[in-house]
Amino acid sequence: MSIKLKNRLHRPGKRLSQTLIAGLLALAATSGPVLANTIDNVEFSQLPGGEVQLKISLTEAAVEPKGFTIDEPPRLVLDFASVGNDLATNKIDMNLDLVRNLTALEGNARTRLVVNLNQAAGWATQSDGNNVFITITPFMQQARRAAAPTPTRMAPGRNSITGVDFHRGTSGEARVTVGLSSENIDIDSREEPGKVVVEFLDSAVPEEFARRLTVTDFGTPATTVETRQIGDSVRMVISAVGDYEILAYQTEGLYTVEVQPLAALSTAEITRRKSAYDGERLSLNFQNIEVRSVLQLLADFTGKNLVASDTVTGTVTLRLKNVPWDQALDIILSTKGLAKREDGNVMWVAPAEEIAARERMELEALQQLEELAPLYTEYVGINFARAADLADLITADENNLLTERGNVTIDERTNTLILHDTEDKIADVRQLISTLDVAVQQVLIESRIVNASTDFSKNLGVRLGLTKRNGGANSPRVTSGNLSATTDVINGDDVELSDRLGINLPAAGINGFTANSIAFAISKADRLLELELSALEADGKGEILSNPRVVTSNQREAVISQGSQIAYQEASSSGATSTSFKDAVLSLRVTPQITPDDHIIMDLEVNKDAVGPTVAGVPTIDTQSINTQVLVDNGDTIVIGGIYEQTKTHSETRTPFLSELPFVGFFFRTRSDTNDKSELLIFVTPKILRDGLATVL
Repeated sequence: MSIKLKNRLHRPGKRLSQTLIAGLLALAATSGPVLANTIDNVEFSQLPGGEVQLKISLTEAAVEPKGFTIDEPPRLVLDFASVGNDLATNKIDMNLDLVRNLTALEGNARTRLVVNLNQAAGWATQSDGNNVFITITPFMQQARRAAAPTPTRMAPGRNSITGVDFHRGTSGEARVTVGLSSENIDIDSREEPGKVVVEFLDSAVPEEFARRLTVTDFGTPATTVETRQIGDSVRMVISAVGDYEILAYQTEGLYTVEVQPLAALSTAEITRRKSAYDGERLSLNFQNIEVRSVLQLLADFTGKNLVASDTVTGTVTLRLKNVPWDQALDIILSTKGLAKREDGNVMWVAPAEEIAARERMELEALQQLEELAPLYTEYVGINFARAADLADLITADENNLLTERGNVTIDERTNTLILHDTEDKIADVRQLISTLDVAVQQVLIESRIVNASTDFSKNLGVRLGLTKRNGGANSPRVTSGNLSATTDVINGDDVELSDRLGINLPAAGINGFTANSIAFAISKADRLLELELSALEADGKGEILSNPRVVTSNQREAVISQGSQIAYQEASSSGATSTSFKDAVLSLRVTPQITPDDHIIMDLEVNKDAVGPTVAGVPTIDTQSINTQVLVDNGDTIVIGGIYEQTKTHSETRTPFLSELPFVGFFFRTRSDTNDKSELLIFVTPKILRDGLATVL
């Protein structure tokens, strides 16, 4: 009597079940030889704990079946090799809590039993004479058994863990590998919040591997890996942080769990991973199944036609959970040293060495045909590109499109390429020319430079004078604006106005205009009081609009400028003078690049000069410029920069002490206020000139 416990069911998805039914129908329709050993009866019974036992009776000695499981919908598939089907009906309804029905089909010298379940379950086989007993156990019941407390010593012949190792993958994933003493150890892996739990059922772990590994320094989502004995099972808990995805698979006696990070991946990397394996996800569990059978199952699942080389042999033990089918195929192929080639809906699988040898032979045959192919000469006129540029591209050392016997000649006068090579190579060159010899798109760059300014000035001033004479002719007492005025009064001479003023603080002129004023005078026989009030206010606004425009080809720099040259005299070391010039220009320098979605990337340099004040006979140049790169939609306007300047001044000239007197202090001071504002804005509008569009400059 032999007993073998199989693993729990996994979830390959609905499509696998549909494909499986189609495969079963095809299997049933296939004719084959009459088999001596047949299944003639199936009985079922309900066991305690929700288990179900199937008794399968054969006409001769029992054959141990090979099988696999499906989780969605839950099914158990058993294959009896070299056994026929002699049941009275191919479908047996059971309607139990765990099992719904059983379907039997014969084909390809085997009988396949499909047990439709109501929930995920594990299964075990037991042979006794001509009978095979299949015990189906709900997975939760299996888990409870595994967790039951039992001695943790390793019994002779018991399954064991032979190694636990941790590595960091090239993409930052945590890779935990577990060595198994037997390929048939039942394994259950599940994901819980913040951790991955793996149960190795009916197994033991040596003390050297029953430990906790801290792996935070590796820079992966995994933080710890803890392995310990729990009853009759070994439990491994991988703790992880952040966003991640799990990939678990077994190849032969090595079980691998990968914890792959997602948060640290760029959008492009996530897209690349998804595009690398984009097949429907499935879960598979095989023990010592023929490689050809696994390939056939995947071919049925995908609907592809499979051609397997006669050299594809051997068996594989494989456990995959929730992986894309194309990734599952790659794992199987890499494990067995196989490779595949696809042509449409046909997939050819063979050993990698065999495929490499065949492709090498095909390349050698093609090379021989190329060496024997006749040579032709063709003349290809070039419309938009330079023939010399295309010839350099065709004959480039790193990517020569011609054969060793071929050559290309240029006729610069007609801009024509003369090709001499095989027909296939000439066709390749023509295809390249048709792609590259196209009209280069042009772009109209329109720039508006707006310089707006606001000026405000206000000046207030006063002039005040007092001239007075007391006393007789022999001892006069004179008061006036200065000593010159007092002397003139004593001598009886005329006194100038400027000399009579004690406070001479008039309002200054603005932009060449004299301040307005009003004057008062009080005169008596011996005294003269004079007062003048002056004020001037100026307010100005200005706007300068410059509109340089230029048309250029895609990715070609264009420059447009307008302005003047300022002449000035410059002395040399010998003392001679010469006339030199300084440029004061408005210029636009631009290099556009048209993107495939009709956006325009522009490298822009805008410069606006103005003549400034002259210093030591040499004029200065006031410059305003912007150098930047921008991305603009076709026809849109963008403000690429602005310069805002404001100058505020307040000045006051006054007579000490007197200007501080209340009410009358105003007469002893003058005041000037200035508030100037200027703003430079630069607007740029690129427009792609379509074919046939008239220039709008």
